[in-house]
Amino acid sequence: MSEETVTEEAEVIDLADSSHGTEVGDLQDMVDDLIVHIHEAKSVPLSNNVMVDRELFLDMLEKIRADLPSDLRAARWMVREREAFISRTNEKAREIVDRARKEADELVSDSNIVAEAVEEANILVRRAEGEARLLRLETEDELEKVLQRVEGHLGEAMMQVQGARGEFHQARPKPPDVPI
Repeated sequence: MSEETVTEEAEVIDLADSSHGTEVGDLQDMVDDLIVHIHEAKSVPLSNNVMVDRELFLDMLEKIRADLPSDLRAARWMVREREAFISRTNEKAREIVDRARKEADELVSDSNIVAEAVEEANILVRRAEGEARLLRLETEDELEKVLQRVEGHLGEAMMQVQGARGEFHQARPKPPDVPI
């Protein structure tokens, strides 16, 4: 065996010893190593082919294939979890926006109701003030008439009292003359 083959076999043994606990970065390193080996491999004369250590390449490819599914499952799980998280947060955001719209609509509706109630109250107050003014004027007119009648009756009564007093004074005898 050549020195290059011994070094490559040592690398294969190192890769085989690190059982299924490889990280995605380790897999990328193995693929990078395979690419480097192909670039550094000796060319076959009169062709585009290169000579590579078949066992080294097969061992590295089997190691990649053995570790790839668990990494892919982990990556798929992480993607699904991320998508589920995004979906949940989007749903919560939609709920918050919907709730805010409903509250805004209610506030606008409440505001419109309040404005309509204030307008109706103002109309009622103006109508009540008008009716109160009319009632006051009518009452003042009626009171004026009653007071005039009372004044007339009092005038008549006063004249009767004065007439009675006049008669009373006439009917009274003259006081006797007192000597001095």
